[in-house]
Amino acid sequence: MAESVVGILIEQLSTLLSQEITLLGGLKSDVQFIKDELESMKAFLREAEAKEDNDSQLQAWLKQVREVAYDTEDVLDDFTFRFARGYMDGFRGKAGKIYNSIKNLKARHQISLEIKEIKVRFGEISERHRRYLSQYGTQERGFSSSRQANADFDTRAQSLFIEEAQLVGIDKPKAELISKILDDHSQLKVVSVKGMGGLGKTTLVKKVYDDAAVKKQFQSHAWITVSQTFQFSDIIKNLIQQLYNEIRWPVPRRVESMDDIMLSEFVRDFLRERRYILVLDDVWSIDAWEAIKCVLPDCTTASRVVLTTRIADVASAFCLGSLDFVYKMEPLSDKESWTLFCNRTFQSNNCPPNLEEVAKKILKKCEGLPLAIVAIGGVLALKDNEKTHEWEMILHGFGGEADGSGKLDRIKRVLLLSYNDLPHYLKSCLLYLSIYPEDYPIDVVSILLKWIALGFVEERERITSTDIAMSYMKELINRSLIQVKSTLNDGRLNKCGLHDFLREILVSKSKEQDFTTVATRYYTRWPEKVRHLAIHNFTDNPQQFSSLKCLRSVVIFGYKDPLTTTFLSKFLSGDPKLVKALDLDGAKLDNIPKQVFKLFHLRYLSFARTGVKIIPKSIGKLQNLEAINLRRTNVTELPVEVLKLRKLRFLRFGGRGDYSNDYAVWGCKCPLGIGKLICLEELYGIEADSDKIVREIGNLTQLRRLDITGLRSEDGKELLSSLLRLTNVRDLIISCIEEDETLDLQHSVSPKLEFLTSLLLNGRLERVPQWVTSLQSLRTLRLFNSRLREDGNVIGSLEHLPNLVSLSLYGAYEGETLCFKVGGFQKLQTLELGQLTRLKWVRVEEESMPSLRNLRLGDCKLMQELPSGIQNLTRLESLGFLDTSDELMHKVQNLDKQSEDYQTISHIPQVFTGHWINGRWEPKFL
Repeated sequence: MAESVVGILIEQLSTLLSQEITLLGGLKSDVQFIKDELESMKAFLREAEAKEDNDSQLQAWLKQVREVAYDTEDVLDDFTFRFARGYMDGFRGKAGKIYNSIKNLKARHQISLEIKEIKVRFGEISERHRRYLSQYGTQERGFSSSRQANADFDTRAQSLFIEEAQLVGIDKPKAELISKILDDHSQLKVVSVKGMGGLGKTTLVKKVYDDAAVKKQFQSHAWITVSQTFQFSDIIKNLIQQLYNEIRWPVPRRVESMDDIMLSEFVRDFLRERRYILVLDDVWSIDAWEAIKCVLPDCTTASRVVLTTRIADVASAFCLGSLDFVYKMEPLSDKESWTLFCNRTFQSNNCPPNLEEVAKKILKKCEGLPLAIVAIGGVLALKDNEKTHEWEMILHGFGGEADGSGKLDRIKRVLLLSYNDLPHYLKSCLLYLSIYPEDYPIDVVSILLKWIALGFVEERERITSTDIAMSYMKELINRSLIQVKSTLNDGRLNKCGLHDFLREILVSKSKEQDFTTVATRYYTRWPEKVRHLAIHNFTDNPQQFSSLKCLRSVVIFGYKDPLTTTFLSKFLSGDPKLVKALDLDGAKLDNIPKQVFKLFHLRYLSFARTGVKIIPKSIGKLQNLEAINLRRTNVTELPVEVLKLRKLRFLRFGGRGDYSNDYAVWGCKCPLGIGKLICLEELYGIEADSDKIVREIGNLTQLRRLDITGLRSEDGKELLSSLLRLTNVRDLIISCIEEDETLDLQHSVSPKLEFLTSLLLNGRLERVPQWVTSLQSLRTLRLFNSRLREDGNVIGSLEHLPNLVSLSLYGAYEGETLCFKVGGFQKLQTLELGQLTRLKWVRVEEESMPSLRNLRLGDCKLMQELPSGIQNLTRLESLGFLDTSDELMHKVQNLDKQSEDYQTISHIPQVFTGHWINGRWEPKFL
């Protein structure tokens, strides 16, 4: 974490020195000194943090580095707060003017003293840094602790010596891997096994490697553990040693003096005529494979390379050939997890009845991770089965050291390997996720905006911060540290999350480093300096608010006690002037306390799902705001002062109803001049209350997501002209002002929208607009209340969209028959037909929708028969009938297994009916 904090601080200091020289005045040399010292120790920090657990002096030094880096950030932000307020563009271009107008000399003197004190502290820390370099050697990559190295080796070695009888859920993956290895292809083939740490990749591959059939198939066998800091010559010499040991020959003496090129040639010559299997265990980089690949001869001896890795990109890079294969390790099923847990904990498949409930709760937290199950089982095996309270203690202290036995250290070491391998800019991003409750579905857009607001995302030329933040998210997913919980139909990430065990480790590490603080009704002891605060079911205790002067972010999670305006006012009175992110989603608020508008550094502000009605003019004071979320509030109009927020990139308001109220839509009126906010990338819920607003939208050329409501028929041409200029739009939602209004989107003006992946049109259409049928990148199309006529050839106009994967028609068609013809909708995976009040028949011809997985029919009251030709949808996995006609619902629920209708849908794994009850679907599975 010290490396991450220092990395972020170096970026901030670089910006300050390059853009704010005049404002710094005589402090420039001190700031430059601090930056130079940080850069000199940055490389050492990465190695030091990986080894700190075994060196108390190193731990103390790293803590000092973190604290002084935090203090430096605080002083710099305070400097900005005092001397840069009131200028629309902050420091940029105004440094001299601001410096000459400074009146608060006392405050400047105080900050000068603080910076000089920090300089002295850095001098002392740097001296200790030089002593460490002398102690551990100047080759920092070689700096290591033998105890830690041995611990890591022991952790991996234990995976190699597990009896197969002890393993659970290994038979199927073992058989699949063996079949891929023993096929009759004569060329070199690579098999990659990928998955997060603790899934059992090494154990699985070891059982495959030792299988008699596999052993017999190859002349030479070698197992190499690559690890994070591999040395090429050491690996190749290890390989040579194993190859010669197998044939019982001594390794030639000349090998020891060979350079890398000679070693590579030596191995190639040895393997050239041999059929070999080589296992590369624990590979962390593509560079490792590129280096080792050069050693392997190009031959047709049907040799095999098998590797294990936590990183998806590494697995894919190994397997570029047509014969190569990537196997993704999955967590154990609930049944397999229970079997492994009972075997480990009770040495049998039986759990005492008095422990079954708590045991299943503990097991749920392991989420099918074998290493976690084995580790926690080892702890519980030592507990008295009659003392249920001891098990409850383990449940509530999960991931910590509730039992004090240290038996969970192994899984912690395994998972921390992935954390320690992260580049510094990803560590803060991952650690920040510890603020979320367990099993919480984290909104991807929201967390990316918070990362940006908090300075975790480095700036790069010609790449937006949003794209960089998304690359961080994908890298953490790629490294098996973040789990994808859901995606949108167009493929975009929607919700993500953490494995419970990894979350507990991150919570522990974050608390240890004073990075995040989680406030609950049970946890009232806060650290002296709170930087990132999450409120989970808080207690209204004003004494807590004395430690908020270093606070950077606040996020609340609505549990039993919703946060109120009174509490928020009291909270903000604690002077958290450096806050950059304030997320009050779901709070019980009806207005915004005036203290919010004093938060000069604020970049992210969310009042989503609150009762807030009015945005005061004071919003214009928050000149650093980049994101405002007012989704599902009662705000209907923004003040003209919002136009002062020239850094805004994300502006979301309004809302959309659900199935029960015909997809009602409401927006928010924006002031004229909205087109001046040229940094906007998302504008969601803007109301088209004049043609000038529609025209101004065309100035927002950075927009990627646009949701415009309240459109009138006469606005259509103007909107298309604006869309013609919005070449970056990926997601577009257009809604008319009222149900009978026509969306007039058929004009000679035809927007290209070559990057558009998702489109929703809500309103009456004369026909499907021609420009829609030419959207080559479109993946999701939703037509609501379009009321297209039967002769409009709805299906025919859409069936050849090349990348369409999801189509929803709700109140969009007024014909009696929908026919899906041969060759249409080749990539379509989800089809939803709802509120088609005149629809009686759906026909599916052969070779239509060959990729369809999900089909939903909702509120189609005149349909009395199953879709004709549904048996042609051979890949269909789910078929749902929701509030369709009573006759059809009854028929589906009471199908005779001998009937023709039953036979037509018997190939579908999941068939269900459902009704809309109390605001949600109540499905009944058949």
